Amino acid sequence: MQQVDNKNKLAKLNNVIPFIPDGDFYFAKGVESFRKRKFDIALKWLTKAVESAPKNPLYQCQMSIIYTETGAFHKANQILTNVLQATGDQYVDCYYLLANNYAHLGLLNDAKKFAVSYLDKEPNGDFSEDAKTLLQLIEIDDDFDDEDWDFEDEDELLVFQETVFHHLENKEWDKALTLLEEMLVLFPDHKTAQHEYAHALFFSGKKEEAIQKELELVEADPNNLFSHTNLALFYYEIQSEQEYQLHIRALLNIYPIHEQQKLRIATTLARTGYLEEAYARFRMLDKAAVNSHISYFRWYSMTAFRLGEPSKALSLWEEGCRRFPKLSEEDGPWTS
Repeated sequence: MQQVDNKNKLAKLNNVIPFIPDGDFYFAKGVESFRKRKFDIALKWLTKAVESAPKNPLYQCQMSIIYTETGAFHKANQILTNVLQATGDQYVDCYYLLANNYAHLGLLNDAKKFAVSYLDKEPNGDFSEDAKTLLQLIEIDDDFDDEDWDFEDEDELLVFQETVFHHLENKEWDKALTLLEEMLVLFPDHKTAQHEYAHALFFSGKKEEAIQKELELVEADPNNLFSHTNLALFYYEIQSEQEYQLHIRALLNIYPIHEQQKLRIATTLARTGYLEEAYARFRMLDKAAVNSHISYFRWYSMTAFRLGEPSKALSLWEEGCRRFPKLSEEDGPWTS
């Protein structure tokens, strides 16, 4: 009798269907963690989902939303760009998600364009009201035809922007210049690219040419924040005190809304000797919105160290090196 029971138990075991997790299982777990705002755990589940089904755009879009929530806007944008390139207009929501990310980055012209693109393609979509609200918040007007380009070119523009950002953050000036030159041929009216070109040009050694280009830009738009940060830094580097003071004083009175612009001012102040003012600006930043920038860790740690806070400086530097291993190849804040 015992032998019969054992055979029955064995038969039942052989009929058990093993549970093998698939992409949908990982995705569901990731969404559940996301709703609980456990973003690190959610990202791990979504990573597994993407690994199990690399061509599923839904998984990638959800991963981009997690990066957005944690302030890693550039990573989110790269994922969304890849989805658009792979699927065309199949996932129109990507346009709104990109618009939202660019608004957080302070790149309002790009945010406008992607919000408009979303509404053109999906006027009654799930994000249509959000897109309209976004356009109202950034005070869109109808007069940006001079910088207009076909929406089919925007995927290419995104790739340029993300790659240029990487090179600039890593001080790879020649690589940035090559891409910016190509980018400006394709998108000659892209203002941010013009300022970034001048910045890379200066630090690649062509200082006079860079200053002249930036002076032309500031003459056309005297209140442009990028012009003042660039010129303050340029004149400080060449020890032109009077011109430097003119632009640094302008920055001391500017308190932007967007975190990326706040960071730009903080790093400029840090790099030009206004350490206490820079430290105050760094402390005001929403870290989650700027921790995708190497410059945040590089210059905040240096500022803290020079102001007599070595522990804070070390903590910032170590976190920066964990996030960006290439940073560890540079001299630490204590040697700057």
